[in-house]
Amino acid sequence: MRYRVIALDLDGTLLDSQKRILPESLHALAQARAAGIKVLLVTGRHHVAIRPFYQALQLDTPAICCNGTYLYDPLKQQVLAADPLAKPQAQQVLQLLERSAINGLMYVDDAMLYQQPTGHVTRTLNWASSLPAALRPILQQVDSLHQAVEQVHTIWKFAIAHENLPALRQFAQQVEAELGLSCEWSWHDQIDIAKSGNSKGKRLREWVESQGLSMEQVIAFGDNYNDLSMLEAAGLGVAMGNADQAVKQRADLVIADHQQPGIAQLILQQLAH
Repeated sequence: MRYRVIALDLDGTLLDSQKRILPESLHALAQARAAGIKVLLVTGRHHVAIRPFYQALQLDTPAICCNGTYLYDPLKQQVLAADPLAKPQAQQVLQLLERSAINGLMYVDDAMLYQQPTGHVTRTLNWASSLPAALRPILQQVDSLHQAVEQVHTIWKFAIAHENLPALRQFAQQVEAELGLSCEWSWHDQIDIAKSGNSKGKRLREWVESQGLSMEQVIAFGDNYNDLSMLEAAGLGVAMGNADQAVKQRADLVIADHQQPGIAQLILQQLAH
């Protein structure tokens, strides 16, 4: 196999609709690791929300979290590189949210904070409650996100989910125009707000080159707009069958959707070469 790194988005890609890794994917990725291929999670998630998958895959590589905002070593529980939001920027985002009557989830330090429970928050809480206690992410309701900004050490990103998509698009445009921050779609009804310049592709390239490798030696799998930077930078950028048409058009290859073992089939095919 000429590829030396497999980079994987989680939601909508490696995970099925029940937030599980298919057994076929676990087997194929174990085969790849046994062959000396480095397997890397590249996700919009907070590092506290990747633990069950990192453990199931038995990885020893760092993870790229919050769409490239930071590189995290789960084994050492250490941030290796990061470009977080400044506190004044976070306060400005909160002011815009209030003006727009939209609720957000703020990713900080080792937790995710919210004021009002949205559908996204409820789904995440339900998923977390299904996990063993040691693997559950910290999802905490606070009286004031404004106060929380001043009390925490680091703000990674905001995840903004809203059922009114035109209002969400307008909000994203406002954030980019007025605050100069980056807004990326990570789900059909969710945008992620982070420091401008952060991307999965940029952070992945930095890590790959730190290993003495090149992006030509990377297979990247993704399904959404926040994956495009790594799909386009990789030697082989693979879009899932459930991706939007615009994402598929910018990938090198389109495989089955995340409910089917397309990832496993492609990896085993490549290993056989």
